[in-house]
Order: sequence, then structure tokens, then C-alpha cells
Amino acid sequence: MIRNYLKIAWRSLRKEKTFTFLNVFGLSVAFGAAILLSIYSLFELSFNKFHDNVDSLYQVYHTEYTAKGPEAGIANPIPFAAAFKEEIPGVEKITRFNGGGVLASIGDNQVHLQSAFVDPEFFSIFTFPVLKGDKNPVSGKSEVALTEKAAKTLFGNEAALGKTLHIFIGEKEVPFTVTSIIKNIPTESNIEFSIALNFESQSHHAYGRNIGRWDNSNHEVYMQLADGISPTQFEKSTRDFSKLHYADIITNAKRDGAQPGEDGQYIQQRLLSVKDLNFVKIENGLATPNRTYPYLILGIAFLILFIASVNFINMNIAKSSQRLREIGMRKTLGASKSQLFFQFWGESILVFLSAMLLGVLTAYLFIEPFQTLFNTRASFSNVIGFQSLTGFIISLMIITLIAGGYPAMLLSKLGTLKALKGKIQVNGGNQLRNALIVVQFSIAILLISGTLVLWNQLQFMRNKDLGFNKEQVISFPLNGKKDDFRTMQSLRNELRNQPEILSITAGNNILGIGKDNSISTSVMGFEHKGRVVKTNILMVDHDYVETVGLELLKGRSFDASRPSDTLSVIINEAMAQELNENEILSSSINIDDSLQHSIIGVVKDYNFQALDKEIEPLTLFLKPHWNLKYAFVKVGPQNLTNSFNEVKQAWNKIEPNVEFLGSFLDENIDRTLEKERNMTTMITSGSVIAIILSCVGLFAISLLVVSQRRKEIGIRKVVGASVGKITIMLTSDFLKLVGIAFLIATPIAWYFSREWLQNYPYRMDLNLLIFLYAGIIALIIAILTVSFRTIRAAMQNPVKSLRAE
Repeated sequence: MIRNYLKIAWRSLRKEKTFTFLNVFGLSVAFGAAILLSIYSLFELSFNKFHDNVDSLYQVYHTEYTAKGPEAGIANPIPFAAAFKEEIPGVEKITRFNGGGVLASIGDNQVHLQSAFVDPEFFSIFTFPVLKGDKNPVSGKSEVALTEKAAKTLFGNEAALGKTLHIFIGEKEVPFTVTSIIKNIPTESNIEFSIALNFESQSHHAYGRNIGRWDNSNHEVYMQLADGISPTQFEKSTRDFSKLHYADIITNAKRDGAQPGEDGQYIQQRLLSVKDLNFVKIENGLATPNRTYPYLILGIAFLILFIASVNFINMNIAKSSQRLREIGMRKTLGASKSQLFFQFWGESILVFLSAMLLGVLTAYLFIEPFQTLFNTRASFSNVIGFQSLTGFIISLMIITLIAGGYPAMLLSKLGTLKALKGKIQVNGGNQLRNALIVVQFSIAILLISGTLVLWNQLQFMRNKDLGFNKEQVISFPLNGKKDDFRTMQSLRNELRNQPEILSITAGNNILGIGKDNSISTSVMGFEHKGRVVKTNILMVDHDYVETVGLELLKGRSFDASRPSDTLSVIINEAMAQELNENEILSSSINIDDSLQHSIIGVVKDYNFQALDKEIEPLTLFLKPHWNLKYAFVKVGPQNLTNSFNEVKQAWNKIEPNVEFLGSFLDENIDRTLEKERNMTTMITSGSVIAIILSCVGLFAISLLVVSQRRKEIGIRKVVGASVGKITIMLTSDFLKLVGIAFLIATPIAWYFSREWLQNYPYRMDLNLLIFLYAGIIALIIAILTVSFRTIRAAMQNPVKSLRAE
């Protein structure tokens, strides 16, 4: 019997080649796109879940209640972790973590590696398996652990265990012994490194001078919570700890008018699950997980499948009129409802299985372009598992049952006489079909609107005046052997005779995100006229203001001919407002109650942080002999490519064994917008696929409508109807549906667009034109789709239509 069903199904599908092709094409495209989008979403949602004890792993952060409101922070002082474990019950294990980059060398081979300075307990908290060597990595201060990839990079095919390498720490070349080789860090990990070192082997500036100090925070802390203790319960038990170790900060907060939290605390230690690290959003001093983005992508995948399924339902119901006599004959010959149902459902299953296989093949073939386009490491291997495969099979069964089962049930329930007469009435005529078309185009218009809003916001941020020169300034990390001061001197000597090089400077932080993907923030608090003032700090070389292109509103810049400028600062407008001085250039700030720095200039506010943050107070210190980390070179606008190559050549002369990681500041800014760019590209892709699938369905329905109204068209032409009138008659019903879809989708799109834009302090103006454009785009596409067949039908000789009847 099953064999007979399959034979009949195959013959029926072959007979209706056009509709079979449209169904298989639409469903295979939908399956392929949904699989790729689902892989991306599941990959994002799987971050950090590979750790064995992930449910009990947390990052420690704190909420500090200040006069400006609650602020969240993850930086902690050196003695914090030890005191935390000793004084608070419930800490099973704890580790300090300070990420960054180090320059490792073996002879002339120099490699910049992503580093992690950690306590030995780090490897018993997190699941980073040791493949070779000491099972307790970085137990000693002179020990390092390398990933497989890093070991291969440094030592090639030679065994790395027991070998010595040199690492530049505090401008000194320090020898370390490789004692452990660990498995490469999984791609779905927020904690990434190529080399792990003992936390105490950091430079004196980072570790030695801060031992015992609670007033300087510079690293993250992770812990494993003991069994039977909830995070909420544990957070409550930390209150006495905060009162003891942060007494001065709490006293100052009360003096400055800060309001405590709901629990009466001025500093509250909190726990953030490691499972949520990839989705952190800070709101009112609380780190809350926000998984909107991956679920949005999953939603788009579902909508694409929904549109394809709607097409399948509509086409099968619409073309059912051509099979009425077949159904009546089968019922006359004794076929039961269940037999007819399984026959028609079998045809649907055959189509779905074919489309599913083609969809999987499409996803497999396009996975690499997909990864490149969306800058993701998501792949089949990341998400294939028992749960995901089970979910996929169940989803496929549900889709097949609904999309294929409904038309099959409808056809199997037809009465014998009605079927033999060739008459069918489905739920009040074409109401179901029209409703589904409205839903299809509502989804398409919603996605188009989202695309337009995202694209406009992205362009707004790209074109925003950031307050500095981003087109003519090259930035790159000073990651070589030499100390940064000597490197900058050599760089100036190499480039001084190049007319296109306008100025050179350095700073200890970058603007945007450079090619080394490093980004950091330094915040300092100090007493000013009886209250605590907090400011971001930036150490710079001479000519920083001029090279980066900051606008000086008051005072002057740093002057190389004035040695006293090392005890002077330049501030931004936000900092000037924070200090609230009548004569800002006559004011000074005291650092550590010992160093007084005069304010010599005020620069216009500029975006030195990400564009989703408001501009905060900033203070620039002149420190040319410090480890400034990044160089900035301003070049002429005439030949940017040539200027870039000149800077690269100069670097290669100074540090021939270290890769040049230079980029223009506008490229750095673009990297900070990666999330928005990916979201825009994904929703654009979803919109295009949704429109294509909607048009496939609309085209197929128009074919059937024209076929069903052939006699009417012929009669109208005989009595004098023009081609234009007939075309309008045939297309108007469809265009009304698109209009209804626009009215439904627009308020929904407006609401969600407005809510999303609230996340950005700098945002575009939302106006109705954007949504009107989305409706016009959908309308034009619908007209083109339907008109292709209706114009052809209207131009046909009426004699042929009437003769065929």
C-alpha cells in the first residue's frame, strides 16, 4: 500500500511540474536559510556551556551606588580574591584573571600571543583540558601553559614541553619554561588565550606595587559556588565584607549624596553566571543577560519557514480544484477518508523530504560564505548534537504535519457528489488564502522596515562627527621588543623626511578597536573640594591633540618646550562640567594627595569609547616615557595608501620580527559597529528571502487565479474590456492584500524600531517615510510578480480561452 501511495504521489508531482518546482524551490531555500540562521543562533547561545561545572561558575562584579546613580564594575584589587574566599562561606574555588597580550620570543622568532595571567586554581575551575605535561598549569611563577596552536606557532613540529621562551614583561625579557600543553580554546568561549602565565608573574606596575592595596583595581575574578548555595543567598552574605574593605568609599559616597540601593548597600558584590557572559547588558548598575539578538535570528529563521509553509498550503488548496474529480472517483471506488488523507499527505512528505535534503545541501555549500559574510565561527560541528538533531527532526515533523496535513485533511473530507461535480468551498471561499497572503507580506514588510531602520542607524553612527580625525590617522600597537619611548623616537627619525607624514604621537589606549582586537578602560577617582570625582584617564605623548585632531576649546595643548607640562592635564568638556569650576584653566586636580596637576586646556567632547555609550569625563596626562602601547600617525589626504605603506616600512625597519597591525581610525570605528553590521546584514538577508518566497507563492496563486478565470477574461475582452482594465481587475485583489499587510506591519515595526533605538544615546530620527518606503517596496515587488502573468493572460486571444471552455 505504501508503495502504491508513493507511485501515485510521484505521478501527481510529475504531472504538476511547475507547482512541484515552485514548492520544492521555496521550501529548499527556506530550509537552507533557516538551517544557517539556526546554526548561528545556537552557536551564540552555546557560549561557555562546555565547562563541566558551568552551572556553578560565576564572574564576580559589584554595583557601586554613587551620587550619579548605580554603576557596575568588574575590576578588583589584588587582595580581593584571597579575602573573598577566606571571609565568605560558599566560595568553593576562586581565581584572578588578567587578559591582554604578550610578546614571546625564541631567538629571532617573535610572536604576539593573547595572554591570560591567572592563579593556578583557574584550570580546576574552568574546563581547559591539559593534553601534555603538568596537570596543574602555572603553579610556579616561571611556568607557562601553551595551547596546541601556540606551541605549533612557536616551536613548529618540535616538542614544546620543557623548552624555554622569553616574554617581555615590564620592558624586560623574562625566561619562562613550558610545563603544560592545553587543548585549543573552543570557539564558543568568552575566555580566550594562547598562553597562560602565573598571575604573580605580571609586571611590577600591574602586580608588585599593588600588593595589599584596596584602592587600585585592575583584574577580573571568577569563582565556583559551593553546592547548596544560591547566588542571591551568597550576594547577601557579602555585605559585611564590602563594609569592611570599602569603608572609605562608602563614607565618601554618603558624604557626596549617594543614595543606597534597595537593600541599603552602597557597594554590593554580585555574581554573573558564566553562561551569561556573552549576553551581558548593564542597566542601573546590574549586569543582566540579554539574549534578544540570537533569539531574533531564530525568529527570522522561523518566519522564513512559515512563509514557505504558507506558500505550500496556499498552492495545494488552490490547485485542489484540479483534482476534485479524481477525489470523487476514488471515493466512489471505496477509498476511505484516511486513505485519501495519507495519499495526499504522502505527496507533501515527498516534497518536504526532497526540499529538506536540498536545504541541508544548500546550507553545507554556503556555510563558508555565510561565515565570511557574518564574521562568525559558527559551523555544523559547533551545534550538531543529540538535542539539536532531535529538535530539528521534531520541527520538521511538525511543519510537515501542519503544512502538508491541512490541505490533505481538507481534500479527504470532500463529499463524493461535490467532488464529482468539481465544486469546492473552503472556509468561506478564499478567506484563508487571503489571510495567509496578508500574514506573509506583513512579515516581509516588517523585515524590510527593520532593514531600513538598521541600515539608517548604522550609517548615522558611521557618519557621525566623533570629534576626531578618523580618515587621516593610522593607529597601530607598539608590540615589539623595544620599550615604547625608544620605538617612538625611532619612528619619528624614520618618518621625519616624508612630506606626507604630518605628525606622530602615542597613547596608552586606542580609538575604536584595532587589528589586535584589544580595548581597555582606565578610570581613576580622586578627592576634589570635598567630594569624589571619577574620570577616565589617558596617558599620551606630545602632539596627541594635534595628531588625533581634537578641537581645543580653551587653553593650550602640551608643549615639548615646557618640562612642567608633565604635571599638567588636558580635560574634555564632560570633565570640566564634573569639576564645576568658574575658571577651569586656573584650577588643578590632586592625585593621591601628593601630586597636583594644573589644567592647561579643555578639548571638545569626543567619542573615545563605543558609540553605544555617552561621553564620560576624560583626563589626558603627558607621559611620553610610559608604556603608551599605541602609536598614532597623521598623514596627508593626497595618497593614503602610499602613506600607510611608508609607515609600515618604517615599522618593519624598527621591529623586523613583529607583525605590523596598522589601520586607519575609521576602520577601527567600523570594528566597533560589527554587531550592528551583522544584524543589518542578517535581517536584510532574511528580508530578501522572505520577499522571494512571498513572490513565489504570489506568482503560483496568480497562475491558478488566471487559469480559473480564463473564461471570464475571454468574455470581458469580447465585450470590449481593454488589456489595462483586465490587468487591474486581476491584480487589484492581490494589491489590496499587500495594503492590508502594510497597515498591520507598520505599527509593529514602528514600536520595535523605537524600542531598539533606545539602546543608543546617539540615534537617527525615526520617521514614517522609512515604513512608507518598506510598503512601497513590497507593493512594487508584488505588482511585478502578479503582472507578469496577468498581462500575458489579458493580451491572449479571447477565442482560445472560450474555445478551451
